[in-house]
Amino acid sequence: MIKFAFLINRIQGMTFEEFVEYHRNRHAPLFTSIPEARQLVKKYTVSHPVPADGYPSPAYDGLTEIWFESWADHDAFFASDNYRKLVNPDESVFIDMSSVAVMVTEERIVI
Repeated sequence: MIKFAFLINRIQGMTFEEFVEYHRNRHAPLFTSIPEARQLVKKYTVSHPVPADGYPSPAYDGLTEIWFESWADHDAFFASDNYRKLVNPDESVFIDMSSVAVMVTEERIVI
């Protein structure tokens, strides 16, 4: 299983609350609405920082994680017309694309 972690920040002029609302209630449903998501994505999560005393301020406004069974599934998803025409253009509506950090991992559950 291959996991992609996208650390994201909001666009300038958008409040954190607006960003979370858009990410959770507009973009995530759009992402999951395309058939390729149901066919090729094994797991999809969106996360946002919460207040945490004693910890530094978060470096990012959100985290999107996407799991694929294989690189072939990854390639097919991101090459699909539905992703390219519907989901991808929506990302720049709320994400500062110049600040995105990506980590590709092979997740191992320890506990």
